[in-house]
Amino acid sequence: MARGPRAQDRILGLDALYINAMLLLLTFGIRTANTIYFEAALIIALLGFVSSIAFAKFLMRGEVIE
Repeated sequence: MARGPRAQDRILGLDALYINAMLLLLTFGIRTANTIYFEAALIIALLGFVSSIAFAKFLMRGEVIE
């Protein structure tokens, strides 16, 4: 993930990392029937999506906030 040939490859690696973390928390939540894992997975999903959009916008235009 850290040594991808291009920035786009590193961002895809980061996406895979947050998706795996989210799925791991969902699995723990189902296994233990504890709702805190579901909330943490939701937060990771939202932050991961927003960061992916921000990185893509930065790579396309060179700035995040217009």
